[in-house]
Amino acid sequence: MRDSTPFRKAWIWAALVIIALLLLSSGSGSSRQWSLLDKIVVESTGPLQKLFTYTVNTVENFWLQYFYLVGVRRENKELRKQVQRLMLENTRYRELLSTYQRLQALLKFKQTFNQPAVAGRVIGRDPSGWFRSIIVDKGQQDGIAMDMPVVNAQGVVGRIVSTSPHYSKVLLIIDQNSSVDCLIQRSRYRGMVKGVSEDLCKVAYIVKSSDVRQGDVVVTSGLGGVFPKGLPLGTVTKVEERAGELFKEVEMRPAVDFSRLEEVLIILKKHTAFEQHQ
Repeated sequence: MRDSTPFRKAWIWAALVIIALLLLSSGSGSSRQWSLLDKIVVESTGPLQKLFTYTVNTVENFWLQYFYLVGVRRENKELRKQVQRLMLENTRYRELLSTYQRLQALLKFKQTFNQPAVAGRVIGRDPSGWFRSIIVDKGQQDGIAMDMPVVNAQGVVGRIVSTSPHYSKVLLIIDQNSSVDCLIQRSRYRGMVKGVSEDLCKVAYIVKSSDVRQGDVVVTSGLGGVFPKGLPLGTVTKVEERAGELFKEVEMRPAVDFSRLEEVLIILKKHTAFEQHQ
């Protein structure tokens, strides 16, 4: 049979504490000094009351803090979700604003000439790496045909070299297989723009006697039956003369930033002169 002595002792101590509390409470309304018995009871039960109060306060504080922390954690989680959602929405709005600004510039450029044009979005680049070309989301069903000129608000992009019902391929002027008849806008000397790299073209067939300087603007001449006259091609960055050569070595920085090409205009009608304010 299990020994019940510890439980009996615990009950005795509990009874003593209760009796002591009753004795103290019974005299709490009077202003008399504690008697010897009161003092003995207080001194005997004080540590137990102190321990009991401390335990109750500790458990209460822990319980309240636990629920507080749970609430804070839940609130922080919701706030993080809101921040992420707002950041995503802000990114979308900024992208829409950027697209709107580019389309506004494209529309303003379109209004400078009286030829029908179709706006297209760049959806890809030549995956083979053999050619510098792009794919746009406009094709035969949109009226697109071979050799139609492609431009943006900055200047000449290239020309259509392949079409399908809904898509077209554009050969960029920076491709080594591309050549565009051009004019030095200031002096009116003719040449031929040939692609070299993404940020470099050469202006070939500029005779040594011609007046060409660094900073000159190069535009399309209108010859060749592809590009209307007066479209910006780029700016001369280097002019060199070499002994024994018939032509100057002229380098040009393209007007178009091909690394950031997103929207273009495809001019639908060819063989129509385009006189741009120069």
